[in-house]
Amino acid sequence: MAEDLYAAAVWLKSRPDSTGKLGVTGFCFGGGIANALAVRMGSDLAAAVPFYGGGPMAADVPKIKAAVLVHHGSEDARLVAAWPEYEAALKAAGVKYEGHIYPGAVHGFNNDATPARYNKAAADAAWKRTIEWFNMYVRG
Repeated sequence: MAEDLYAAAVWLKSRPDSTGKLGVTGFCFGGGIANALAVRMGSDLAAAVPFYGGGPMAADVPKIKAAVLVHHGSEDARLVAAWPEYEAALKAAGVKYEGHIYPGAVHGFNNDATPARYNKAAADAAWKRTIEWFNMYVRG
């Protein structure tokens, strides 16, 4: 699966109608995939926006050349606890990044199909930041 996702990203980037700048986002498992592609693709990826996804191993973070925007809900204890290590590794590697932890939000806060988890305020803020991030690093 990881190879298929990598191959799809390379294919998209190499299409004649591509600008050559590629961005990735993902939610939950897909957030972890966005982080993994940032590691794997290096400078071939312009931006990654993982929503509540697991971060890469700290030793792999220096391979990231994309601008990374991280979104977590404050009530997502495992990922919030892991964020300081990921942030420190991003900072040490000189990666352009931002990380946001949304108060009162749980894992899956952007999923409006699950009303118990959906947090409109957090989802709206995170999506606005995501679009701005892609406009800055993929479109710009």
